[in-house]
Amino acid sequence: MASTTIQISHDLQKELNKMKLFSRETYEEVIWNVIEDTKELSEQTKKDIAKSRHEISLGKFTTLTDLKKKYNIK
Repeated sequence: MASTTIQISHDLQKELNKMKLFSRETYEEVIWNVIEDTKELSEQTKKDIAKSRHEISLGKFTTLTDLKKKYNIK
């Protein structure tokens, strides 16, 4: 794996630190997460979301509360 050094401001470093999901996460992992979050959704994903929204509008869903009751989880 090739690596390089980049310069960032202290303010950016503070912001990247806030975005870490766990303390040992690397800046590369944080940056990849940001990139992934900004990518366009695939057409299949858009269709799946639309289908789910339609099912929810029809009342075809189960709440977390109902699942907890069903499986006796507190």
